[in-house]
Amino acid sequence: MRGLRAHYHLLPSQDEEQPMGCGDPAGEGQLGSGGAPAAAPALEEPCMLVLSTPSSVLRDREIQELGPHLPPRLMQQPWRLLYCTGRDGFSLRTLYRRGGQQGCPTLLLIRDTEAQAFGAFLATTIRCSNGFYGTGETFLFSFSPELKVFRWTGRNNFFVKGDVDLLMVGGGSGRYGLWLDRDLHHGGSHPCETFDNETLSPREEFCIQDLEVWGLA
Repeated sequence: MRGLRAHYHLLPSQDEEQPMGCGDPAGEGQLGSGGAPAAAPALEEPCMLVLSTPSSVLRDREIQELGPHLPPRLMQQPWRLLYCTGRDGFSLRTLYRRGGQQGCPTLLLIRDTEAQAFGAFLATTIRCSNGFYGTGETFLFSFSPELKVFRWTGRNNFFVKGDVDLLMVGGGSGRYGLWLDRDLHHGGSHPCETFDNETLSPREEFCIQDLEVWGLA
């Protein structure tokens, strides 16, 4: 477990279901770079991540590298830890219950048992659903060991889908960019059409050591 300083700066995003107070709509997002490592966008002010409590998944350096890749809205609002396996146990159902205010963006952070850190930025709350939902602002990322960001290709709209057995991010041709099982002990990552991503973990199927879900405070 790695402790971080209590505060970092981050720029949040949103989804089409965003409630009052979660920011201004920005449409379905922008076409990405086809999965190539993304450079930080040029901004007038640095995008810095603000976490309300320390993270057990990302180091200080990783937090600072990831921050500039998030959409530049809702500046200076701290992100709150909604769910973590160290505190809440390993359960997808519990993750859904603690998912936060509907429509607000979510940051999913994972560290596997091989110490690889990766995850997803989701433009909306993680929830159980009948089909895929979300917007083109959704992306996958991995520190392998340097940060790589995999953005929406525009080939499909398979952003996020959750049911009682699986949470899936990205898809196409029966392959998911990231999936997690119902017990949150195991998951997998495959190249998928939504993000044209590389495998996020050293193995296509991995065991989870720590998992965190962050939402806007």
